[in-house]
Amino acid sequence: MNSPPVVEWTEADQARSALWRSENGAPPPRRLVIADDRTKADDAYKLACEGTALLWRGDFHNARQLLTALARRIDRRPRKAPPSDVTQAFHLHRAAQNQRARILGMLLIPLDATYGVPLHRAPDVREACAQAYGPPPQPEPEQPAETSGGTASVRAPASAPEVAFVVSLRELLGLIGASEWRKKGVAIPSLGGDRIHPHYGVFSPARGEYVDLVAEAPLPGEELAFDIGTGTGVLAAVLARRGVRRIVATDQDPRALACARENTERLGVAGQVEVVEADLFPAGRAPLIVCNPPWVPAKPTSPVEHAVYDPGNRMLHGFLNGLADHLTPGGEGWLILSDFAEHLGLRPHAELLDAFAKAGLTVLDRHDILPRHPRARDTSDPLHVARAAEVTSLWRLGATA
Repeated sequence: MNSPPVVEWTEADQARSALWRSENGAPPPRRLVIADDRTKADDAYKLACEGTALLWRGDFHNARQLLTALARRIDRRPRKAPPSDVTQAFHLHRAAQNQRARILGMLLIPLDATYGVPLHRAPDVREACAQAYGPPPQPEPEQPAETSGGTASVRAPASAPEVAFVVSLRELLGLIGASEWRKKGVAIPSLGGDRIHPHYGVFSPARGEYVDLVAEAPLPGEELAFDIGTGTGVLAAVLARRGVRRIVATDQDPRALACARENTERLGVAGQVEVVEADLFPAGRAPLIVCNPPWVPAKPTSPVEHAVYDPGNRMLHGFLNGLADHLTPGGEGWLILSDFAEHLGLRPHAELLDAFAKAGLTVLDRHDILPRHPRARDTSDPLHVARAAEVTSLWRLGATA
């Protein structure tokens, strides 16, 4: 196994180091300076743009204010008019988002060995960090040491080093927000207002059009269903509430598996839903197989983006190509898919229909729903034209006779 990445810096004329935490896989910064309440926003912005990270040693709330000031400076930069080609506009938009994230990610926060933040007025983030990173490592146990009179115990230091981990403030705030969403949950109308509680890194069903489609489409049977790529388990729970007696829900992300199990247990449908680790299909066949794959064929840049971005349409094609072999005779596969990628020029509509045919599938019916999220009405969004035209569809597919 690879050793955890380490970030190094000099502080008070002493060489220091700590483990680097980054959920989006960003490498540790090569250059790092100490910053505190005296650091000016313009100076911090210049350093961050040059690739120099700032390890914060001042008041935590002042660090948040500095992060906001950095974001304002990014947003004030002159912007070119978006190109008329929507595909180019999408790639430029993604590049700008990545650059913005890189600059804002240069403001770093120290964590101690228990995930505590050793800064003035810092919140307690230990639970949020443990939910995302796993439990903090345990201190080294006492080790026996030889003495002239026999064996004596050597105790670990009385207190852990002040800085055990370093994380970007932007990521840390994301962890805090995700922890709050996990506690609060997301109300799902199709579940009678009951809530789904998303874990960190698992896509939240806050945008619920696809859930409504599954709640309303006519069931081909109530004996068995597969939910492929279950995520939070919301679709499995909806099928269970609709009367499907047994649902096998699959995912290969450990966070999603834990999240789905917790949600189905909380909703009282764990007896109907079996959550299993699998890359797409479980063993066997079912009369109903449901899948809501990522809808944009592009590279994700963070864990939660894997629910939106599917490089090369890997999951989409994997589901379609394996569907006929896992359906019982007369069974249906429900593909829930946004056509946003079509409006971006990333996946032509004809390509999707061709994928159905090549997989030995025929379209039995299609149910559509329009977006309800605010971004569909935001005319300042560089991708507004594509978002406003978006339709999410539930394709009812059967095996070609």
